[in-house]
Amino acid sequence: MFSSHAAPSLPGRGAARLAAGALASALAVAGVVTGAAPAAAQDGAARGQGGATATIGGLKTHGAAVIHGQDGDQQVPAGLFEMSVEGGGMLQTYCVDIQNPTQKDAKYQETPWSGTSLGTNKDAGRVRWILQNSYPQVNDLAALAKKAGLRGGLTEEDAAAGTQVAIWRYSDDTDVEAVDPQAERLADYLEKNARDLAEPAASLALDPPAVSGRPGERLGPVTVHTNAGGATVTPPVDATSEGAVRIVDKKGEPVTKVTDGAQIFFDVPEGAAAGTAQLSVQASTTVPVGRAFASESRSQTQILAGSSESTVAATATATWAADGAIPALSAEKNCAEGTLDITALNKGDEPFTFELLDTEYTIAPGETRTVPVPLPEDHAYDFTIRGPAGFEQRFTGVLDCRTQSATLSDTTHTLSEPAPATVVTPSPSPDPNLAETGSSDATPLIGGAAIGLVVLGGAVLLFVRRRNEQ
Repeated sequence: MFSSHAAPSLPGRGAARLAAGALASALAVAGVVTGAAPAAAQDGAARGQGGATATIGGLKTHGAAVIHGQDGDQQVPAGLFEMSVEGGGMLQTYCVDIQNPTQKDAKYQETPWSGTSLGTNKDAGRVRWILQNSYPQVNDLAALAKKAGLRGGLTEEDAAAGTQVAIWRYSDDTDVEAVDPQAERLADYLEKNARDLAEPAASLALDPPAVSGRPGERLGPVTVHTNAGGATVTPPVDATSEGAVRIVDKKGEPVTKVTDGAQIFFDVPEGAAAGTAQLSVQASTTVPVGRAFASESRSQTQILAGSSESTVAATATATWAADGAIPALSAEKNCAEGTLDITALNKGDEPFTFELLDTEYTIAPGETRTVPVPLPEDHAYDFTIRGPAGFEQRFTGVLDCRTQSATLSDTTHTLSEPAPATVVTPSPSPDPNLAETGSSDATPLIGGAAIGLVVLGGAVLLFVRRRNEQ
């Protein structure tokens, strides 16, 4: 597979200052205080998402397709991937990011369309229609061939290839055709008849994924959203000890089982020292067709075509203190704006103030504010927000929002399947550095309460300083 990379760019105001001014000063600070992040840090890599987590196993049922481009024709395998779900279950997916690599054994997380290239694609709903009306959702191949007006039958390989080609025409705005005539006719039928469908709901999500308040209160509510018939609640690890935080319903009764729409709370004992606790909710269900799956290693974005009974999970975190600012933080990728949107809630009696890209933000007591953090495309980020009483929240991931059609000036590299290979000339040698993404083990700390953002691969470091109230 060829992968395309653009020169790092930072959308939004303050981009030039970030690349030039903040880099020098932030690196100087990092050189003094860089070290291992405290053990108490909460990892926010997948916060606000929930659902299925799976590992990709590669293409299983596929044919061939040809991409027609300005530089000639490229042949690619086209068809269904299989993914194994963490906790049990299997998924079948097609890709919606034709020019990015699929990295072997990459881990994927069920993701809202807004966190992928589908979020800015007006034809994303047509992709879902194709999934609903073709293989493997329609597994009677004779009936599918008849409906598509094909003379002769369809093999599974032709059905998978034709479906993938039709998806690419909408997901990547690409001039692509199937090599097999039957697969190409199926692709034409699907493309012509596709209609707009809404994005499916998450298999499991908790809203909000973070809450805060004072000891002696029930912190929440956290609302459960799921298509499962029921789900199991796992309380904080010390929930059985005396004086521990309990998970309860709105009547204060302990909760171990929930259904869609249930509201649950963290019951924090009065007099408890400032701290945090986390609960998890887990269920077994089929993931809705059309859900997107994204990887934090920048492996090719996938869209769900079929699901067995699979394990899905989501977490929520509570923070409490007797006084002062009491923040609760969550984040969501926003591909429409090229940002990571951090939602900050303050249930304390003092403001929570921090500075970001030369702008000071103050979250007043009782206020909720969303702060957009502009990020470069295809680069890993890793930053930690710190607050009073030892509070800290870490966020890691990759903003992978664009397809090849949006980055025409990129340099092409070779990675793993499904790899477009030029029909006339051999592919270039793999770039070993391209497959290596991630974040440094060291997180910059600035003062007693700070945000450090490391954007790897672009050698850019952004820092945000929390101002101590005098």
